[in-house]
Amino acid sequence: MQSRFQDNFVAPNLSDPRLASKRAYRMLIDGRSVDAQSGETITRESPGHRGKAVGEWPAGSAADAELAITAARRAFDTGAWPRMSGAERSTILHAVATKILEHVDELGLIECLETGKPLEQAKAEIGYCADLWNYAAGQSRGLEGSTHNAIGESRLGLVLREPAGVVGIITPWNFPFIIVSERVPWALGAGCTVVVKPSEFTSGTTIRLAELAVEAGLPPGVFNVITGYGPAVGQVLAEDPRVDVLAFTGSVRVGTTLAGLAAAGVKRVGLELGGKGPQIVFADADLDAAADGIAYGVYHNAGQCCISGSRLIVENSIRQPLLERVLELSRKLPFGDPLGAGTRFGAMVTRNHLEKVASYVAAGINEGAELLLGGDMVDAKSGNFFAPTVFDKVRPDMAIAQEEIFGPVLATIGFDTPEEAVALANGTPFGLSASVWSRDLENAIQTTRKLRAGRCWINSVIDGTPELPIGGYKKSGTGRELGRFGFDEYSQFKGLHMTLGRGQPWFQH
Repeated sequence: MQSRFQDNFVAPNLSDPRLASKRAYRMLIDGRSVDAQSGETITRESPGHRGKAVGEWPAGSAADAELAITAARRAFDTGAWPRMSGAERSTILHAVATKILEHVDELGLIECLETGKPLEQAKAEIGYCADLWNYAAGQSRGLEGSTHNAIGESRLGLVLREPAGVVGIITPWNFPFIIVSERVPWALGAGCTVVVKPSEFTSGTTIRLAELAVEAGLPPGVFNVITGYGPAVGQVLAEDPRVDVLAFTGSVRVGTTLAGLAAAGVKRVGLELGGKGPQIVFADADLDAAADGIAYGVYHNAGQCCISGSRLIVENSIRQPLLERVLELSRKLPFGDPLGAGTRFGAMVTRNHLEKVASYVAAGINEGAELLLGGDMVDAKSGNFFAPTVFDKVRPDMAIAQEEIFGPVLATIGFDTPEEAVALANGTPFGLSASVWSRDLENAIQTTRKLRAGRCWINSVIDGTPELPIGGYKKSGTGRELGRFGFDEYSQFKGLHMTLGRGQPWFQH
């Protein structure tokens, strides 16, 4: 099916010289580059350039994962990393950040071709990740426990912060470099060692990051990368008792399965799962700014974003003028070729995912929502492209209003009172992110206080900084990453009671 609005589609250039060769990678275990023991590999085709293979990496097995866990366990139990001073660890983490900045062009191109996101977006994300590493590096030398000096004249209490141990980190395909950089430097800064399992679709930049970390001075076994499919590799990280903490980012279905497997070993689990982010727009909002933010919130990364603002909850008195602005922007937005100059969003990660998005659109139409724009695949012979799509007259109980579509699809719902807006925003199983658009700061803050979401914005969307924590309410996950709270996820806290002097005898003669 061809889109009704193709003037803004950037057709992929399959003759681009950057597509001429396929890049081969190896896993990193105990500081060494290795192949899978089976010799099997996974080949990745660019989602925005059909038929162009851009990467190949090992299809690891449970045996490969166990080798990586053994290396991380040895590095934690007997190696130097957990025993270094915070200053020493900080110096190496800063050096990793420098390496990232030195390789922005290389890493950005890899990320672009494997994920299907625009090249300039990919480069910007890589640069942001250097800031994540620098922030974690700076904070890691200031990690502290606490003292209790008011528990009695002959008693002193200390709370000691210690590294939690070996951390298994499983990352998704939509933001592979950002999400690994939101986890690994915090785990390493706390003194842990890690085994990372990236998505089988987008493993290249994670492998390169681990290689750069070794070049920066990270000891062998501290940062290991095992590639392959979830059942063969990820399940091992959840079940192996030598892994102390599991951090997973991805779907609710997989996250709850892994949490169940980890529960048998009483393993700590952090989960960042799905989202269905609302963008609440009040009548007093700057409509031009809101329309721009709404377009960014739903189309960024082709909507393949857990914190996507995919639900427009708009005050009915401004519903039509706001939708007109959003539609105008949607028709102008260049989308398509990830390597194209000016492309704002690229391709869906796989053909299967493209068809899943299309099925949600069909369901919305069948349930009675009004399709205002898009709604179909574009030039599917050359890549996995889906047109910017806008729905109106969406009921809160429809699938497109309740379930995570993970595509460039906006569902519009009207409201008349602030209480109704909050109820609609909170009326899904998810609680990962939310935006409020209003010139009335008091109203915006009070509305945000009532939202059950772990990451909120006022008059913006999909904004981020290393200083603030991220995480979810309800089915969107458990635990918090980033900021100072992020180190707590990878730390153990030990209470130490000290008696000064003889103390009070229990048994007196």
